Amino acid sequence: MTKILIVGGVAGGASAAARARRLSEDAKIIMFERGPFVSFANCGLPYHIGGDIQERSKLLLQTPESFLARFNVDVRVMNEVVSIERSSKTVTVRNLIDNSEYTESYDFLLLSPGAGPLVPPIPGIDNPLTHSLRNIPDMDRIIHTIQINKPEHATVVGGGFIGLEMMEAFHQLGIKTTLIEMSDQVMTPVDREMAGFAHAEIKQKGIDLKLGVALEAVEYVANEHIASLESGEDSAHQHIEGELNLTLNNGETLTTDILIMAIGVRPETKLAQEAGLQIGELGGIYTNEMMQTSDPSIYAVGDAVEEKDFVTGSQTLVPLAGPANRQGRMVADNMLGRQETYQGTQGTAICKIFDLAVASTGKNEKQLKREGIDYEKVYVHTASHASYYPGAEIVSFKILFDPHNGKIFGAQAVGKDGVDKRIDVMAVAQRAGMTVEQLQHLELTYAPPYGSAKDVINQAAFVATNIILGDSTPIHYDQIDSLSDNQVLLDVRNPAELENVGFIEGAINIPVDQLRQRIAELPKDKEIVIYCQVGLRGNVAYRQLVNNGYKARNLIGGYRTYKFAQA
Repeated sequence: MTKILIVGGVAGGASAAARARRLSEDAKIIMFERGPFVSFANCGLPYHIGGDIQERSKLLLQTPESFLARFNVDVRVMNEVVSIERSSKTVTVRNLIDNSEYTESYDFLLLSPGAGPLVPPIPGIDNPLTHSLRNIPDMDRIIHTIQINKPEHATVVGGGFIGLEMMEAFHQLGIKTTLIEMSDQVMTPVDREMAGFAHAEIKQKGIDLKLGVALEAVEYVANEHIASLESGEDSAHQHIEGELNLTLNNGETLTTDILIMAIGVRPETKLAQEAGLQIGELGGIYTNEMMQTSDPSIYAVGDAVEEKDFVTGSQTLVPLAGPANRQGRMVADNMLGRQETYQGTQGTAICKIFDLAVASTGKNEKQLKREGIDYEKVYVHTASHASYYPGAEIVSFKILFDPHNGKIFGAQAVGKDGVDKRIDVMAVAQRAGMTVEQLQHLELTYAPPYGSAKDVINQAAFVATNIILGDSTPIHYDQIDSLSDNQVLLDVRNPAELENVGFIEGAINIPVDQLRQRIAELPKDKEIVIYCQVGLRGNVAYRQLVNNGYKARNLIGGYRTYKFAQA
């Protein structure tokens, strides 16, 4: 009989336990969870706070009793594994209710401890009105603060997934909200110009967005003591009505009623480190392709581990639920005699930001530059389905690729409809090893209510392939403001568009439909830099010019990309 111990019972741990039982009725499986809940939907926590998920019970996917009944897994909540004795293959467990300790032996041990929230050592940060959000008790404390203090203003520090979701939750509750992000953008899995669409949406909803700003100090001002411990807080950290005075590194001060710290997470590696397991260069538990640690009897999965990056093959940290669940299933296979290997993480992710969806897969420009990888990029902005059918929304779409062989490095999309579909297709295409040339031939579903005869992905692939074949010479939004005297900027949109949506200073305006008749107005001894609204008419003008002996470039993604890159 194989004895499997699992440390941590949310995504990876619970998946491993269920899979192991499905593969073997004989295995003895014990799962330890130091918190009061096992297998809960931590990605749904902000949506319960904001009211999208009305019933708290829907977040509790399994209980110890249901796990035992369905999978015959011994789930021990409020039990923390405090040490591992590798030589004897035993662990020491502390019962957090009565502080007693006991040992359990194992044949295989799975570490799925997750990651804890990063809370920087900011003066005054430890106070009753400052929260992070990682589990059910954290959520309950935030809800309790809202109910007791009835905040009129909330501040969220951090523009990642949790920060953005909490920003929207407060907005839905009618609480005026400030979002503070130290970087120059929110949602760092996408590049800055794609995040610009999110910035515009956030500001349009009335959020006070502060980019490139950090929190320096917090002053807690108490008003009235409320002796309520309903949310499970200890007496030293009860809720007290009051407010917070925040000091920012740009000299600004801000008064708020509740503060959420959501600046990221740190892998929980203490148990592994103390057991002498190898820790990777990025600070996560090192694992091989079978998700084994440096001790072959001990596996690790989820937010605490370093895993292989699918695109570059290097080690990476990706705290996402999808990889954790798949890793947990695979580890159970390997513990019970199979030989499964993890194929790497792409980091495919999506986030709802009010009416927008922002999604990505693979690498972004910042990561490619850091790795020293040569790349090219294209943008298209086109309708989510046939533009003449009601309800079509613009999908802004970006592909990063190898300019020599067309290998797909990554993709990003922003829009109100159809974003998830396109990034899901790109994630599959990337994992299948397709090139941008092959994306031209994808046959995707089409009917006017659902898609277009030439899908967003097809169109982006056409643009990318034109560049690879030399049929188009690109210029990008971040090069426009540094043109030389030997370049002329040409706007080929209609004059009314310039009045309605704006223009780039210094451009000559010749509408594309007049270009053949007015081509002599352009100098042949200078390079013509063409732009239109989204890049399509610019390409038509580009082909006209180069076929008439001009040297030219087309602004990929057009004025729309240029404009939102500055948002």
